[in-house]
Amino acid sequence: MSKSIQIIQTEILSNQWYVLRKITYQHSKNDGTLQTQSREVYDRGNGAAILLYHLPTRNVILTRQFRLPTYVNGNADGMMIEVCAGLLDEDHPDDCIKKETLEETGYLISDVIKVMEAYMSPGAVTEIIHFYVAAYTPEMKIGVGGGLEQEGEDIEVMEIHLDEAMKMVETGVIKDAKTILLLQYVALHVLK
Repeated sequence: MSKSIQIIQTEILSNQWYVLRKITYQHSKNDGTLQTQSREVYDRGNGAAILLYHLPTRNVILTRQFRLPTYVNGNADGMMIEVCAGLLDEDHPDDCIKKETLEETGYLISDVIKVMEAYMSPGAVTEIIHFYVAAYTPEMKIGVGGGLEQEGEDIEVMEIHLDEAMKMVETGVIKDAKTILLLQYVALHVLK
């Protein structure tokens, strides 16, 4: 923790789904003066995301599901096309993403390659996402996927060509940041 930042007060505003806190803090500005500010910080834990790719066909595995925040912000049907992802809970990121891949897509993978970590909305959300890629083959498909019913998940699994996915990014059909990052990574470094 930085000596130039002092937390003055923390207030929990909500703890229903995840934790929303109002934090009042004091920090030293670049010119040395002290400034006091209050910000709301949403803590939902850290997550992991993965893009599965098939070298021979240049296909990728994506998911499609309803996302309420996008619906209330103008996404007409609330449906989002995304890479497989999930919260770490208490798991190591590698273990988490393997478990999420099986639950959401039905693919049992063992070898994952971590490509980066990133804060996706650092102005308001504490979450760091661990980004992965992994090769898949048809033989790895051992389940139907779709997510966990007890978690209310209703996930469609999509297998599409990388070129089609990149066109979906260009036309705005894919608007999820983690998906765009991983598609661009695979296009530049894996399926060139």
